Amino acid sequence: MKISSRVESLPPYLFVEVSRRVSRKKAQGEKIIDFGIGDPDIPTPPHIIERLREECLNPQNHRYPETSGLLKFRRAISDWYFRRFGVSLNPEKEVLPLLGSKEGIGHLSFCFIDPGDIALIPDPGYPVYAGSTLLCGGKSFPLPLREENGFLPLLEEIPLPVASRAKLLWLNYPNNPTGASADMDFFERVVSFARRHDLVVCHDAAYTEVYFDNYRPPSLMQVTGAKEVGVEFHSLSKTYNMTGWRVGMAVGNPEIIDALFRFKSNLDSGVPQAIQYAAIEALSGPQDSIVQHNLIYQKRRDKLVYALNEVGLEAKSPSASFYVWAKVPSPFLSGEFAHRLLNDVGVVVTPGRGYGQYGEGYIRLSLTIPDEELDEGINRIRMWHS
Repeated sequence: MKISSRVESLPPYLFVEVSRRVSRKKAQGEKIIDFGIGDPDIPTPPHIIERLREECLNPQNHRYPETSGLLKFRRAISDWYFRRFGVSLNPEKEVLPLLGSKEGIGHLSFCFIDPGDIALIPDPGYPVYAGSTLLCGGKSFPLPLREENGFLPLLEEIPLPVASRAKLLWLNYPNNPTGASADMDFFERVVSFARRHDLVVCHDAAYTEVYFDNYRPPSLMQVTGAKEVGVEFHSLSKTYNMTGWRVGMAVGNPEIIDALFRFKSNLDSGVPQAIQYAAIEALSGPQDSIVQHNLIYQKRRDKLVYALNEVGLEAKSPSASFYVWAKVPSPFLSGEFAHRLLNDVGVVVTPGRGYGQYGEGYIRLSLTIPDEELDEGINRIRMWHS
């Protein structure tokens, strides 16, 4: 048999490779401390689980769902956006439920990218932006995220011929992997840039509800005119610790939402209805768990950042997201450093190079690790450094 060239051209997905290495170590009987994948270790709040249990017993929820999702769910998303960001959304035209934001992000490229088209991709960045572009036959133009610019892309550095040909501009704030945040002034410049070059802006906002130190991240949709040029992807995964539930949403421009709906309707049957009802409970019910969980992440952040700087791994405290982006010591490359930590002391970190060429020289550590394991991981890094 012959696998398609589009699949053959895909690089191995970063976290699959990391998981394979960890599995081999565990199979050899080693205890591994894993700062790798950003998967919350804190359980889903009980009232959400209870709603799912109730809805699972309803036979009406055992049938195919609609790709467009329950109108009740779309209204709950719209209401949440208004309460949280002051953004008004038409639940019938400007909201689309997703099987997790990753699914929607991956599929949106197919709605706009034809072979040879250009997508503007942040580097370092979430691998799905570039991966989906490649699968469409498109070309990624990297937007360097440099520390001296606060890990924001310099839009004015994009060559005019590239900006004029590009179809999509991908953004992600709070940022994975750097932990950087963007303000409203930046988003306003993005909307103006998109208008000038007839670009679709795709903002991955999955981490807006993981924040610290009285900071609350904004939404792209708060900018006047944002719905004219773009969409925003969000998720219940990080907000309510529901990564395994696979439920998220796209909101914004109705034409873009409709294109994504039409593409999805040919490939999937939507979010299972019982999960949609649980998601309604999450968005409409008590929100105090978000503050409680963020206090846990903030304590872990403070402890980890202090320890990393103590051993010479320069790291700044992120104001949002649950990632710490740390510089590796000279003369190591990020992959070599990550490999050494895993082999020598059984600690998993993610090499920055896996997120793009401008991620070289850094590693990413996730705060989604139980406190006792966090402490042990810190001690192992300290012992290895000494």
